[in-house]
Amino acid sequence: MTPLLRKVISTLGSRTTAPFRVRFADGSSYQNAPGNPVFDMGFKTPGAQWNTVVNGHIGLLESYFDQSIDIDGDFAGIFKVAFESRFSHGQTFSVSVRNRWHEFRFSNRTIEQARINARHHYGLGADFYSQWLDLPLRMYTCAYWDDGTRTVEEAQSNKIEHVCRKLLLQPGDEVIDIGTGFGGFMFQAVERYGIRGTALNTTTEQVDWLREEVARRNLTDRIGVREADFREVDRQYDKVVSIGVLEHAGRDHVYEVVKAHADFLKPGGLGMLHFIGHIGMRPTEFYIRKHVFPGGWIPSLAETITAMEACGLEVVDIENLRRHYALTLDAWAERFDRNWETIHALDPRKFDERFRRVWRTYLYGCAEMFRSAHCDTNLYQIVFSKGNINRRNYPMSRSFLYDGSASRESVAPVQRAA
Repeated sequence: MTPLLRKVISTLGSRTTAPFRVRFADGSSYQNAPGNPVFDMGFKTPGAQWNTVVNGHIGLLESYFDQSIDIDGDFAGIFKVAFESRFSHGQTFSVSVRNRWHEFRFSNRTIEQARINARHHYGLGADFYSQWLDLPLRMYTCAYWDDGTRTVEEAQSNKIEHVCRKLLLQPGDEVIDIGTGFGGFMFQAVERYGIRGTALNTTTEQVDWLREEVARRNLTDRIGVREADFREVDRQYDKVVSIGVLEHAGRDHVYEVVKAHADFLKPGGLGMLHFIGHIGMRPTEFYIRKHVFPGGWIPSLAETITAMEACGLEVVDIENLRRHYALTLDAWAERFDRNWETIHALDPRKFDERFRRVWRTYLYGCAEMFRSAHCDTNLYQIVFSKGNINRRNYPMSRSFLYDGSASRESVAPVQRAA
């Protein structure tokens, strides 16, 4: 097995200029280039080697999770090499079969399974997330690193402001925040723009925490909290905000979830869809679906727009914030590492070494994915209207987003003579 794995590793090593070293279970080793290795990876068992040959990068990662592989040195470096050498591209036959079975078993086709899937990840508790997200907002989505931004706290506040401006929020607007998380968007929008909000979430732990926080801030007359699936539409609103929800629709449910967004919006209203999206249709990374976001699926930009058009939504603006997500994940990963001992102490059985390895892989791996020139995964913000009324009313340029000079008043297009 060692000669076969060595051949695989040496092929990858020839595709990158970064020096790295691999130690095999029989005591032999391989280094692809001279110099100090960026990272040193050690296979501790023959089983870990078989797993890597048969299951590719999924087998390698799962062996790392099981502690039959150790990695020393620059942890981010292994993902840089993986993307540069294309080791993380594609799926082996065995992984493809596992991915299909996972979709059958954990699909979000039912509201009950969608709730179970969401709680697996988002139900880990505010104490856990508070150790590495920004405070006090606790925004768990891509931030906005405007010029001069120094911290993730500033960047997340920037993101919320960016979304509020895109939606032309006005005092008294009734706004629903779909998948609200810990309510950071809603708190800032209420404070700065005087809106009335409804926070919709399917994760019981976050809902309970948010209700207490709304009461603590004496905002029960401004913010309502509703525990429900994203597809359970009860009424319509002036504005719809959806930040990091579409990725949880599932492989075959993008249209259904987009339609719910449309049904939540009043005719002529504005909405904003913020989501991770692929260029083209392709499978979502299996280790993310298996170990981090069960039931999750990254849609393509094209299928999302097609679904929006079919649901009577008109695209007003699209922005790609991919590079901003790399910086956001860098900040999260650094804080996760720095505060790991505190996280572990919260619940040593839940937050154990396996958990640490899975989450470090998720945070560092996704940061390098968004940074890599060899991946087609982006972060989109789509502003949309219900019907074409806002085509006449939306500002004619993006200047109002950046310099603050343009008002949020309607700007009608110039009527040209025939």
